[in-house]
Amino acid sequence: MTTEVLMPQMGESVAEGTLVRWFKSLGEFVERDEPIFEISTDKVDTEVPAPTSGYLSSVLVKEGDTVPVDTIVCVLSQTKLSEAELSAARLSNGDKTSDDATTASDSRVETSIAAGESTRGALTQSKTVRLRAKSSPLVRRLAAEHRVDLSEIRGTGREGRVTKNDLLTFVSERSASSAPTDGDRLETLSPMRRQIAEHMVLSRHTSAHVTSVFEVEMTQVHAGKEQHSAHFKEEGTKLTYLAFILREAAKALKEFPIFNASLEDDQVRYHGTVNIGVAVALEHGLIVPVVQETDKKSLLEVSRSVQDLATRARSKKLNPEEVRGGTFTVTNPGVFGSLIGTPIIHQPQVAILCVGKVEKRPIVLPGTDTIVARRMLYLSLSYDHRLIDGATADQFLASIKANLESEDVSNIDSP
Repeated sequence: MTTEVLMPQMGESVAEGTLVRWFKSLGEFVERDEPIFEISTDKVDTEVPAPTSGYLSSVLVKEGDTVPVDTIVCVLSQTKLSEAELSAARLSNGDKTSDDATTASDSRVETSIAAGESTRGALTQSKTVRLRAKSSPLVRRLAAEHRVDLSEIRGTGREGRVTKNDLLTFVSERSASSAPTDGDRLETLSPMRRQIAEHMVLSRHTSAHVTSVFEVEMTQVHAGKEQHSAHFKEEGTKLTYLAFILREAAKALKEFPIFNASLEDDQVRYHGTVNIGVAVALEHGLIVPVVQETDKKSLLEVSRSVQDLATRARSKKLNPEEVRGGTFTVTNPGVFGSLIGTPIIHQPQVAILCVGKVEKRPIVLPGTDTIVARRMLYLSLSYDHRLIDGATADQFLASIKANLESEDVSNIDSP
């Protein structure tokens, strides 16, 4: 009996994952729930546990490879391979836990790439031949010496002829752009950083981003935080401002369901559950684990969920389902001292709430000329203007503001 282990989908918009490293070698025994390999996506770096116990009988993806979700990564067998079977497996599949193996899939990809390069090469060669007819023997000799493809140069001579000056200018600019300076270091983007970049650009091209900002007085919330912190600590969690904000955001999402929706072509999908994703900063990126059914959780349950998800996110212990199903996102750069942010929407959602730093600032008491110090907070909401108007966004923020400023500090057990 064998079990296929697939590349998991770590979030709705994730189409692929990169295998970062193997924890087991071909032929080794793996206990159920023991990590087999580590993957990286734009959502999360995580260890993938074995769905069952067994021997690693086939390894189909090597370290560093990026493959689509649901690709078979390896096969577990209930029967231990003999030495002959193990040798045959290494010869037929290659031990992908090392870098010196090439799979049939790799070969097909390389063949496809080679074919594409051959076609592009033929087109480039044809263009180069035409340009050679428009350049002098001296220019062609200089191009060969400097290893320059004449098709890369825009000629300024008659009928597009590449002149000697064109060539020398091109070589000089190329050298200047590639010359390192003292202290420069060139690094390749990590798989997570590369995929984050792709999804952020996609989001900017997809949604019409607009941001509104409200200022909130946190006096009542701070009082509740001070009153209940000891109790929450006894319960094994830390009470933060973020927990209060998530609870009030969940209430507002029920009141304004357009923010708990996604846009699908010319249709709006209103989600039946309120699942708030909370951005967690990592050393080289961020991930967004989801607090499922946030609107049904008490303040204590919200605190526990956020702390648990953040802790396991940083230790690469999140499960695939814990980064799926988000309907709205909250990001909290205020913990780093940021006051206001204009975050990018987490597709396919339509809005994201940014929480700034809570700090004392001078304010004028309403209806008076008295200046007092109060704990204040900026909440900024980025939303998709294709679906949501500014007036609706302001009403949504106003609802959160009103609830936070009139927070019932004794109400910690109900959602």
